[in-house]
Amino acid sequence: MVLRLACIVVVLAVTANVFAAVDCDRACLKTTLDQYLNAVIKHDPSAAPLLVGFRQTENATVVKLGNGVWKTITGLGKVQRRYVDAISGQAGYFGIVEENGAPAIATLRLKVENRKITEAEWVISRKGDPGLNGPAGGNVFDADNLIASPPPGRVIPKDGRMSRETMIATANSYFDGITTHDGSIIMAYPGCSRLENGVTMTGRGAGPRGGAAAGVTDCTSGLETINIQNVAGRRYPIVDEEAGVVLGMVVFIRKPGTTTRRNMLSEWFILDNNKIRTIYAAMFYPPAEMPVPNWPPFDGNWPLPATLSPAPAR
Repeated sequence: MVLRLACIVVVLAVTANVFAAVDCDRACLKTTLDQYLNAVIKHDPSAAPLLVGFRQTENATVVKLGNGVWKTITGLGKVQRRYVDAISGQAGYFGIVEENGAPAIATLRLKVENRKITEAEWVISRKGDPGLNGPAGGNVFDADNLIASPPPGRVIPKDGRMSRETMIATANSYFDGITTHDGSIIMAYPGCSRLENGVTMTGRGAGPRGGAAAGVTDCTSGLETINIQNVAGRRYPIVDEEAGVVLGMVVFIRKPGTTTRRNMLSEWFILDNNKIRTIYAAMFYPPAEMPVPNWPPFDGNWPLPATLSPAPAR
């Protein structure tokens, strides 16, 4: 009898886990994402299926319901990409939003549980934001270039899809290459490009970076002298096998004394056959006192160890 009861408990637990995983499938996640975006555009939180206790951040700052993008965003722009992950129960948007009459480049991550939205995380880049005239040189914002070179809209045939584990490992190799300053670690195609806030930083069309005499040829080159000590707080909340896309959320930490010491990034990896094809990033530079990402995990992000603390003002 005890054994029979134990088996029943196990079966019920497995059934519950399976039900939780499929409670909101791809179609459900896409519908929920659109409900949320439409509610934001209408400035009406009641139009979205938000759970009591719903939490939202915008560039790592917790925003009260009805404030922030609920007031400023009036529409979606010419680049709109939606990605979903039924395993993690999360959905994402990357592209352009219209905000106060001007374009902004944004990443949105939604967490859905029992068909209710529990979390919304925005990373928004606006022209003229502090820090965007920083390490890369120039104004790191170009909505027009993003419109000209958007992420592909595609569905990969089943026999061409990668496993979740492989997709995450492939994306993570990029951050390992940065921290070790060794581009050979990165699993990428020659000529792989990277766009930050719409600006082509590596690959075809990239300009000089970090004092280099010529443009960086691809996403694996120019790392020997890059001023990044650590890629902290790595998360991979969305793995969309059908689209061949992984969302990485990270914090870059540079050497002490660097004016733009940290920046938080959302990185959308476009993958093909176990290699990185293109990376699209939306990012911002937080003030020195701001804890980022303000979502777990918090490893290495706040507070900074004494040896990594910002240099005192002179």
